Amino acid sequence: MTPRRFLLPFCALILLSNYLSAQQSWSVVLPGVGTFSSPRVTDLNDDGIGDIIMGAGREEFQACDTAIFALDGSSGAMLWNHSAKDQIFGSASFLDINRDGTQDILINGRSAELRAIDGKTGDLIWKFFPPQDQKWFNFYNPQLVSDQDGDQLQDILITNGGDVMVAPYDPERPPGRILVLSSANGSLIASAQMPDGKETYMSVACLPTPDHSDYRIILGTGGETVGGSLYVCQLSGVLQGDLSNAHLLASSPDKGFIAPPVWVDINDDGVADIAASAVDGRLLTYDGATLKPLSTLSIPNTEAYSSMGIGYFDQDSIPDFMLSYAQGTWPDLTWNRQYMVNGSDGQIQFLDSLGYYQTSSPVVFDFTEDGRDDVLLTVNMHSYNELGQKLLFVILVVIDFSTGEVIQITEPVEGSNTSSTPWIGDLDQDGMLDIIYAHGSSAYHANTFDGLRIHRLATAIPCPGELRWGAYMGSSYDGVFRHEN
Repeated sequence: MTPRRFLLPFCALILLSNYLSAQQSWSVVLPGVGTFSSPRVTDLNDDGIGDIIMGAGREEFQACDTAIFALDGSSGAMLWNHSAKDQIFGSASFLDINRDGTQDILINGRSAELRAIDGKTGDLIWKFFPPQDQKWFNFYNPQLVSDQDGDQLQDILITNGGDVMVAPYDPERPPGRILVLSSANGSLIASAQMPDGKETYMSVACLPTPDHSDYRIILGTGGETVGGSLYVCQLSGVLQGDLSNAHLLASSPDKGFIAPPVWVDINDDGVADIAASAVDGRLLTYDGATLKPLSTLSIPNTEAYSSMGIGYFDQDSIPDFMLSYAQGTWPDLTWNRQYMVNGSDGQIQFLDSLGYYQTSSPVVFDFTEDGRDDVLLTVNMHSYNELGQKLLFVILVVIDFSTGEVIQITEPVEGSNTSSTPWIGDLDQDGMLDIIYAHGSSAYHANTFDGLRIHRLATAIPCPGELRWGAYMGSSYDGVFRHEN
């Protein structure tokens, strides 16, 4: 599939005193597909500029010839596209599997879709072939762990679960699993059932133990209408096929844990702590050393399906949280509410209600150059034409916590965003910030697969070094907040 490519008009680039550069900005449209995936970036064509990799698809259970694709970061031109039998809703992880010096792509989706793609060519390296002794469901975002099969390559830690054929309120659901797979060929190394025997929709976040002899893994079970729990387990338990010793952190009788969790030190003891959102509208934090609760914030009449943004939003040295929760109860979720929560005491310091429902996450950078982190969000807007038809638009906004201002940084673009989190960073190593974001291109229908638009916005905002939280699950794509970045 060839994208339609055009430069953004300069009048649409209004970021903070005209800090956007139309010369290097581009936008492309891919007809006939949509996405739940978030952009990930690595240089695939060795030109020194990061290229954009995403998953996509058509309606559920439909095959697609552009289910995985890579765009040239300098122009937006298609580098390659790859097919799949169902939606690829996951976001890419990178590993040089074939050892040719270019990162290869690991990416996941529905109907047990998990593929390794050659980063240079877009050719298949391997795809997961499910063993036939059990049912297999959706794969969630993979993480890399140390070599487990002796081939000198990191291997894959990943969850599988979520039977779409089960009715929403039916409690009888196949249990989710966490797997270790060979990154070389996708073969199964180990498998363990969720500790409570319930389904899972959560992408795990894992962190090596201090002596690097094991990994600690945050797991979540349950869903929109079925209760579940939050656990910490170890990789050694997964390798043994037994999570009976997993530590229970929290449970919910009617809702589960879906949004990816975060490892972040918020009590300043040098040990990463745990932060996770429950679907029932709670932000929970736990001491990483003792696993004892640190704080619980309950936000009434909300549900949490998106991961959080982490940054230094106030004037102390403790990281804080930016949340975007849905207002209402599934399936009647109509609006998004945003909360900035103090990492030290778990109290709300900022709140707003921006845009119609979506599950994308905030990304974090000091856009205003005042020494304090801000957040960038995509916002879904509605308006009506002269015939009374509802029209859908997407904008980007920056929230400046120093002043409490919400700054609209782009003019409205037709379409809506369901769950794609922007990527921000220095794409071309020119010392300036770039923004990559994606959304559906239809002005008339949300959650459709009839057009996907991807933008690069090149700015003149200085971007010194690596960002801490510039993408879905952080700039390292692993749900770990690193103070040293």
